[in-house]
Amino acid sequence: MISGILIEGLIYGIMVLGVFMTFRVLNFCDMTVDGAFPTGACVMAVCLLHGLSPALALIFAFIAGCLAGLCTTLIYTKLRIPDLLAGILMMTMLYSVDLRIMSNQANVSLLKVDTIFSKLTTLGGEWAIVIFMVIFIAVFKFLLDLFFTTDFGLTMGALGSNEQMVISQGVNPQFVRGVGICFGDGLAALSGAMFAMYSGFANVLSGSGVVVSGLASLMLGEFILKSNKIAWQTLRVLLGSILYRALMFLARRYGYNIGMDPNDLKLVTGLLIILCLIVSKTDITAYFKQHLKRPAKI
Repeated sequence: MISGILIEGLIYGIMVLGVFMTFRVLNFCDMTVDGAFPTGACVMAVCLLHGLSPALALIFAFIAGCLAGLCTTLIYTKLRIPDLLAGILMMTMLYSVDLRIMSNQANVSLLKVDTIFSKLTTLGGEWAIVIFMVIFIAVFKFLLDLFFTTDFGLTMGALGSNEQMVISQGVNPQFVRGVGICFGDGLAALSGAMFAMYSGFANVLSGSGVVVSGLASLMLGEFILKSNKIAWQTLRVLLGSILYRALMFLARRYGYNIGMDPNDLKLVTGLLIILCLIVSKTDITAYFKQHLKRPAKI
């Protein structure tokens, strides 16, 4: 149980880092994530079925996600379509692209194909996958934190807060935003590819509601850990992803006691986001201090 939660939390945590990149750093509402997630899975599956190594398949999946992000960027910048609509359009079009990639098959099994996770399971079971994911995420997080300390990374962080300041420095905001969107969708595709490896199949509908779960994970992380330092922000993204997967697991396992079934999970996710938004706008500490300082009534 714990191993499964950690594996799914860390795999989806890669996608949540992409959501963090677009929604929080760039302040760009990117719905392409819902389409890039299954695109990465489909590209990875086709690469494996054609004899490519799992490492190369993951690289191609990441590139496919970056290309999806590039298309969203071009729709937004060149056609002047709002960010939300540009992402929805790209997400919709990617469904047909994914079917083309998998030769008009909606689902492709990977159970008879060697993957990174199948080899790790043979060596040491699910805990071997947990160790691999922890090392992979730790290295990736270190590199991401290092990127945000560079001039380009700092410029990207400033773009979401004050675009005019970035323009005054002689930097093209469209280029910086485009790089961030491409990278964010690339991470979503990489996450989708790794989840397909773990689950043993690639499905064109696997991205349904992914961006919503990513936002829920992001807000949960912000609720449990507050900091302005980028290292802590990326850490809380991963913690939020693990916590969200744990809550979903508990809802699936014990929800029947209150009449819930798996069909209610999206409802739970939506309510969780609403609750996080309400809590984030309420200073709970100040509320309790105010009520505790009230004089007792005689």
